[in-house]
Amino acid sequence: MIRTLATVSVVDALADDLRRRLFAGDLPSGSLVTEALLVEDYKVSRSTSKAAIEKLTAEGLLERGAYKSARVPVLSIEDVRDIYRTRLRLEGSALRELAAERCVPTSAAAANERVRQAGASIAVSGPIASVEPDMQFHASLVEAIGSPRLERMYRSLVDEVRVCMAQVQGRKLLSVEQIAAEHQEILEHLEAGDADSAVACLEGHLNRASERLVEALSP
Repeated sequence: MIRTLATVSVVDALADDLRRRLFAGDLPSGSLVTEALLVEDYKVSRSTSKAAIEKLTAEGLLERGAYKSARVPVLSIEDVRDIYRTRLRLEGSALRELAAERCVPTSAAAANERVRQAGASIAVSGPIASVEPDMQFHASLVEAIGSPRLERMYRSLVDEVRVCMAQVQGRKLLSVEQIAAEHQEILEHLEAGDADSAVACLEGHLNRASERLVEALSP
């Protein structure tokens, strides 16, 4: 079957379609994504295939060791739980500082509005449209602290977080409306200066995502 692409840059269009297939489960964990395979499937040049693979590898949606073909990352159940526990430690620390200042980052509120918009257009765009604004919401909370070291620590998790979130939403395990509502609750606790409630809300939010993904990954 020859797949068709949207009328945009060929590399971007190829990367977009691969991303869609990955989120939809057409490219399950561990699947090889080779230049030769993309040349055959999409009838594009090898250089285009290579550039698209490099783009998704840079996003953390594919991984490739030295002299090896790219593949969809395989995350174990313990990987997932550890990633989300680490997120809670870093994001929870950020929430406590923000609550002390009653600071509600405008970038986080804007990102959550995009999550809501993704929920409203879910029939067209699908649940994976919420992944990037969801990530931006959480990253904005960490960035608002203004600590380069904390940001570096969080960025080191971003690729694995993106893979986890893509799998959670790609499997339709979480309601986009629920995600947006829980984000809003966190922002309201920050505005009220209630650090404990903000962190408790974040903990429930992340634990639900983690455990539903663990359920889906369990044999």
